[in-house]
Order: sequence, then structure tokens, then C-alpha cells
Amino acid sequence: MNVLCGIDEAGRGPLAGAVFAAAVILNPARPIAGLADSKKLSEARRDVLALEIKTHALAWGIASVSAQEIDEINILQASMLAMQRAYLAMVADFGLHATLIQVDGNRCPKFDLPCEAIVKGDSKVAEISAASILAKTARDASLLALDSQYPQYGFAQHKGYPTALHLQRLAEHGVTAEHRLSYAPVKKLLA
Repeated sequence: MNVLCGIDEAGRGPLAGAVFAAAVILNPARPIAGLADSKKLSEARRDVLALEIKTHALAWGIASVSAQEIDEINILQASMLAMQRAYLAMVADFGLHATLIQVDGNRCPKFDLPCEAIVKGDSKVAEISAASILAKTARDASLLALDSQYPQYGFAQHKGYPTALHLQRLAEHGVTAEHRLSYAPVKKLLA
């Protein structure tokens, strides 16, 4: 029997917070309507779909790689590591292995099973769309937690992306332990 696992990440571009990834094996007997690239869905719709995915999927896993790890190994390697961790978390929690992994993008992390990279996979493959939604909602939740820890930065609004507000607050308040020191706008402030 073929078992497809979709994997996607969220949070490569932000200046702060971890990069997240999710792995999902959907249940063909319980299809989920409305799966799409998480960036094309409203926050409210993503939250509803994330709950449906967690309820109806055969298996799912979410993992992250910290800002400190991103600085040590670079964002591409951190994204690959988050994807590997998400798959391993799914297997650990559900005991279900895939026969094929499909990831969004043009590169595959190393896995001990076949893996295909699909450009714009988050809008072409339901499993990748589901993973995209779980990764995005998990990352957003982590930035809301950071917002309560560092209210002066406005993380709830910009989710760590390099918006005018974020850059202004960075200039006013300096760098937190959650900022990615290897990213140009943060590096420039520290210089």
C-alpha cells in the first residue's frame, strides 16, 4: 500500500522565532475540504483547517528549529532539519511510516525513503497543503507566545517578518534572544 506524507515549512523569511515544519498523512476515507497553500487562507480559516487536519489525518507531526540553530547552520539547512524532525515526530507519535514523501519546494531533506520536491506543492498536493497549514498555525502560535514575552516588539502583528513596525521596534529596543543574528537587518543593528 502506498502511503504519501506531505511536508512543508513556515517561517524562513522572518527575523525572529523558530522555523517550523509539519508532516501529514491524510486519511483517504476522511477528505478535508478547502485545503490550500496556507498563505492563501485567512488566519481564521487556517485555524479551522488545522483542527480538522489534526482530527481527521491518519498521522501528523510538527517540529521546529530555533533561531540559534538557524544562525549556526543557516536557514536552508534549518528548514531541512525542521522537515526531518516533523517526520520523525509524526512517526514517534503515530507509528505510521510513509512509502513516499513529497515536500514543498525544490530540495528534499535526507530521508531513508523516496522523497520528491514539488515546486508550489502547497497548492498542488493536498498532503503538502495540510502540512503548510499546520506549520503556519504552529509558528503563528509560537509568535503570539513571544508577543506576550516581548510585548514591545509587536510580534502578534508582524509574526517576526521584517515589516516597518518590526524594524522600528528593533531599532528602539534592540535584539532579543529570539532574533536571528545572521539575518542582515539584525546583523546591521549589532554592527
